[in-house]
Amino acid sequence: MKSKLVREWVLKAEEDYFTVEVLTRQRKKRVHNSVCFHAQQCAEKYLKALLVSHKVPVRKTHDLGDLADTLQSYEPTLTLIADLLDGLTPYAAENRYPGEDATGREAKAASKAMKEIRRFARSRLKLSV
Repeated sequence: MKSKLVREWVLKAEEDYFTVEVLTRQRKKRVHNSVCFHAQQCAEKYLKALLVSHKVPVRKTHDLGDLADTLQSYEPTLTLIADLLDGLTPYAAENRYPGEDATGREAKAASKAMKEIRRFARSRLKLSV
């Protein structure tokens, strides 16, 4: 890791990662929307950490595809996780409003995608997984 700001993004991402880990263990009260939201947030913050590590200014956006497009020239292998990023993007806002609810299957897929994205980002940032 190269800078204090990269470390700060990673710490924020890890908080979301930990939140997903705790929420997916809930048995009595399922919180699928929150799992999906925090999975998206973890991925977003790891992408922003990667951007900062390449000295690219971070824009205020929740669109993972947009962040990935900006990062692509610095991290060409990002295409390996592009589908995972596209799948998480909607959870930044859609499930935060009435009328849209994530299913258990979606929460499980979001958690799995988050873990793959986290593994990718941490390897590029030279952090142990």
